[in-house]
Amino acid sequence: MNKSWRLTRRTALQGFGASLALPLLECMQDAKGNLYDQPSQARMAFLYFPNGVAEGSWEPERVSGDGRLEQLNKWMKPLERHRKQLLIPRNIWTPRGNGHMAGTATWLTGGEYSGRHVSAGGKSVDQLAADHVGKDTLLNSLQLSVRGEGYFSKSLPRNTISWLDEKTPAAREIEPRIVFDQMFRTTDQFAPDNSVLDLVLEDAKSLQRQLGAIDRDKLEQYLTSIRAIERRLRFAEEQSARAVKNNLLSDRLQRPAPGIPQDHGQYMKLMLDMMVLGFWADATRVSTFMLDHGQSNRYFNFIDGVQGTWHALSHYHDISGETEDDDGQTSWASVDEKRGMYNAVTRWHHEQVAYLLDRLSEISEGDSTLLDNSMIVYGSSLGDGHEHSADNLPVLFAGGSNLNIKPGRYLDYENNTDLNRYYLAMLHRMRIDIDRFGTAEDELSGLT
Repeated sequence: MNKSWRLTRRTALQGFGASLALPLLECMQDAKGNLYDQPSQARMAFLYFPNGVAEGSWEPERVSGDGRLEQLNKWMKPLERHRKQLLIPRNIWTPRGNGHMAGTATWLTGGEYSGRHVSAGGKSVDQLAADHVGKDTLLNSLQLSVRGEGYFSKSLPRNTISWLDEKTPAAREIEPRIVFDQMFRTTDQFAPDNSVLDLVLEDAKSLQRQLGAIDRDKLEQYLTSIRAIERRLRFAEEQSARAVKNNLLSDRLQRPAPGIPQDHGQYMKLMLDMMVLGFWADATRVSTFMLDHGQSNRYFNFIDGVQGTWHALSHYHDISGETEDDDGQTSWASVDEKRGMYNAVTRWHHEQVAYLLDRLSEISEGDSTLLDNSMIVYGSSLGDGHEHSADNLPVLFAGGSNLNIKPGRYLDYENNTDLNRYYLAMLHRMRIDIDRFGTAEDELSGLT
């Protein structure tokens, strides 16, 4: 390929009813690896989970004298293969609010929640970033969530972490196909069984003839990934349609609507795939994902040895099954047994996050990976779930090694340290000139 021939990062494949953004290719970069149209390559994502964790389950097993993570604990073991890409801080908190309701609503705003005025105290960090970098992408930001289960599934503050302003929640999507169509469908005038690739195939073939060998391979890998996701979406839709007609499903399980997989693990991975795809295609550079609403009563009986709902398990000192929102059917033999089940749910969610990090680290962007160019925050608005603790929140930071962040370490802060200071550091790495965010006036120390 003639090196003088080039594309901009905004180039997309076009077809009737579809537009397919392209991954980063060599022909979009000069000899020094700089993009011709110079957009920021940094991405940010926030993954929220409810109900906190059991005390001690977030501490690494072994840390070196200079703070390097040497071994994660057994509950965090799914993340072990990404240990060198993690920062695990101790004594992180959010000064203005925590808990199931106020903590969820303000986890990304740094503000204080007012139930009377339905106010989260300000714009969330993701939307602040989206205002600055979203003009360069198809979607300003992507707000994802699984469909909630339990009594509080319709509670606004428990179902919102992303806010356009202090009183306006950003719309979130719970169905993978809708997310996919937002990124790649441009009109409703297409046959429903046409894939995006079918619609842009002619343009793709024309482009491939002009690319060098390396870029042809990258484009082929990207298109293959799109096709695989389309197949999984169709399968999920077919399975959900069958589930609606299945009267043998347990009364305790809510039947999924069409388009949402019956298998919760499959559902979670599809939503994570949407985030990866959005970053890979540069359809968006900002995303949030609620792994459930802020007081989830989801059953995790599909995990071997686990009984009861997530929120009930979080109160692991109460074993009678007759307190708070227990179902009146499940009880436990001991505190140790119940805590073990609670920890198993924590570990299961670590497996899902490890899947996300796997996908991001597999995708090359020049000499870096998509994970190197992404800043991932994963955490909860509660510390110890039983105590509803505001201190030592379970949170970890992943990626960012190409963004002046040095991962692979344990950050042991002596006193309560504001999570908003990390958000401020993220905004600076997104090239956003801002002096403070929420309660933070300086960046979190120890990142470099």
